[in-house]
This record gives sequence, C-alpha cells and structure tokens, in this order.
Amino acid sequence: MQVWAEDDWLQGEPDVLHEYADIWRDRDKIVYSTTMAAPTLARTRLERTLDLDAVRALKESTDAGICVGGPTLAAALMRARLVDELTMYIAPVVVGAGAPALPGVSLDLTLLEERRLGDGFLYVRYAIRNP
Repeated sequence: MQVWAEDDWLQGEPDVLHEYADIWRDRDKIVYSTTMAAPTLARTRLERTLDLDAVRALKESTDAGICVGGPTLAAALMRARLVDELTMYIAPVVVGAGAPALPGVSLDLTLLEERRLGDGFLYVRYAIRNP
C-alpha cells in the first residue's frame, strides 16, 4: 500500500484515484507482518501476529468501516466471521500465478451492488451471510 503514500504517479490519473489516496492517508492502518522491520507510512502500526479477539474488539468499538487488504488476512477474518461485506475490483489483467482471492474460504454471498468502471473493470459488493 506504499503506492498510495506518494503523489508523483497520480499526475494525470482520474479524480477517483486522488480521492482514494486522500481517504487512505487519513486512516489509521494496522499491518500484520512477521518480516517487516518497521512501518514506513504515517498512521501505521505493525503487529506481528493476528489476534482475532483484538480485531473483534476493534470492530465492536467503532461504527466506522474497517477495510482489509490482502487475500490471506481477509480469508482468516472471514473464517472467524469478522467480515460483513466483500468488495472486489475485478480487472482484465493477468499477472503471474498470484494468490487466490479467497484462499480456503467458502462463503454464502448476496450481491448488493455491481458497477462497470470502464476498460473492462468491474466493481462488485456482496453481503456475507454468516450463520
């Protein structure tokens, strides 16, 4: 997510990217990593292990939305039933083998929203029905 901290590459990009960068910069962030030495981004805290109880407490303590990035972290939170919605941006680009979008997760989804964003890009938002 380091890319959102820099303005250089945003020159000439659509307003929506500038808006997202501003929103992202204005949020507190937690990075779960066993290899990162120290966070280099403002408003960023480093955690070495995923504490599901801490995430649950964070979720229960705020009305603000919590966003999760990365398939491994997202899958762990989905298995713990800590995710209410799934938002995906689907791009017509193939880059290597990569990681599965939702590794080892089976979900009961309800489509809430879908939008075409141009150049073949799609935005989809699902509610996750947790039993």
